Amino acid sequence: MEIDQNIKTISIIGGTGALGSGLARRWLRAGYAVVIGSRTAGKAADAVAAMSADLPNATVTGAENLAAAEAGDIVVLTVPFAHQRPTLESIRQGLTGKILIDTTVPLMPPKVARVQLPEEGCAAVRAQQIVGPEVIVVSAFHNVAADLMASDKEMACDVLVAGDQLAARERVIELARQAGFPAFHAGPLVNSAAMEALTSVLIFINRRYSGSHTGIRMTGISEA
Repeated sequence: MEIDQNIKTISIIGGTGALGSGLARRWLRAGYAVVIGSRTAGKAADAVAAMSADLPNATVTGAENLAAAEAGDIVVLTVPFAHQRPTLESIRQGLTGKILIDTTVPLMPPKVARVQLPEEGCAAVRAQQIVGPEVIVVSAFHNVAADLMASDKEMACDVLVAGDQLAARERVIELARQAGFPAFHAGPLVNSAAMEALTSVLIFINRRYSGSHTGIRMTGISEA
């Protein structure tokens, strides 16, 4: 599938949560139009009002999830693992021909600090199976501290990006960098298993070392 490089509007499904709203604010500051998707239009409208108050010159709108998916040039999924399948099934028709950035981590309460990958191998592969071959799933943003995302300050965290198509990974890396994160190729979609699993490790570290907001950094990389 050919990648559309002319991305102006980013739709964030689950955009009322900490990760989704934080990414929205960062991309709004970078000049993108953002559509906040929610299961209810009212909740999306509340999130839009808060963002508009903080960023009065930004282009941000809200919609129910399917309408939001249809409106975006690229779509970002930021919902809990328990909601991943039903949400994707409800918006699948709005994803055809697009990149879907899946941020899902398979956290299974109450033991969220223990790695528990799904039978498909990882949440990203599961997402690709649900949406089918007409959608390009790219996995990213698993290891960032969601509660710090709303700030425009630089966060001490790199973003790993996994996906089966090089051009799609490149596009997501560019978006991550525009959101203020160094970002790096992490290989095919199946490698998302390592990124998703690492989130539980980081949660454990944050609990063990009170007040921490643990991130990851790549070292020893020589850029061409």
